[in-house]
Amino acid sequence: MWTRHSRRQWPTCAVTGSERTFKLIIEYDGTAYHGWQRQGSLPTVQAAIERVIAVMTQEPVTLIGSGRTDSGVHALGQVASFRSRTRLACSALMQGMNALLPEDIVIHSCTEVPPSFHPRHDAISKTYRYNLYNGPVRKAVCRQYAWHIHRPLDIEAMQQGLAWVVGTHDFKAFESTGSPRVHTFRTIYRAEMTEENGFVRIEFTGNGFLRCMVRNLVGTLVEIGLHRYPASEMHRMIASRDRKQAGVAAPAHGLFLVQVQY
Repeated sequence: MWTRHSRRQWPTCAVTGSERTFKLIIEYDGTAYHGWQRQGSLPTVQAAIERVIAVMTQEPVTLIGSGRTDSGVHALGQVASFRSRTRLACSALMQGMNALLPEDIVIHSCTEVPPSFHPRHDAISKTYRYNLYNGPVRKAVCRQYAWHIHRPLDIEAMQQGLAWVVGTHDFKAFESTGSPRVHTFRTIYRAEMTEENGFVRIEFTGNGFLRCMVRNLVGTLVEIGLHRYPASEMHRMIASRDRKQAGVAAPAHGLFLVQVQY
């Protein structure tokens, strides 16, 4: 059995001539990584997983993710796929990966899928969650996973602003530069906000998201909650298609990719 301290080597017979496609569901703490995508010698989630798979399958692999989370962003349900000629069972691959990966990356599922499967192109929707902590004194334990806002937030005003987001809109005003996309229209199926004991959770489910779109939306909602804008300004900002008209970007560490649906 593989453990985190195993030193056993995979046998050379692990590779066969028949290529297979594997789908992974991945959880990771993005604090120590420069995002998902491989970037030279910088530590990234993609590179860390690819190295481990290469050790196990004894061949180089390319991991394709459902999307590219930015530096410091976390995931509870990132989906990725890779192709390999390995003869190892999915259960052995998953056990071995979790034994070799650093503790801030976990594989929750490894399944074999048809060769045509593509994590990004086949996705129907994605759900992102942003965590805020609203209180006069910061929290030490959750500081890496929630944005601390020390001034009181008007949750009702934020919910009113959030309502403008649902539906199909041109979200160019909430897009950061450098996004590879055909157009800036996206459909948000669900946008919800809950508050309990100072913790505010904002969730978005949509058919796709522009670069930093969720963080820019959340930053704008916080400014509405601080009464820097009225809630109705969200509608005007969307219509403006101008990034300068919208609010600030929320920091990366409060953002989680929760789920990708197919």
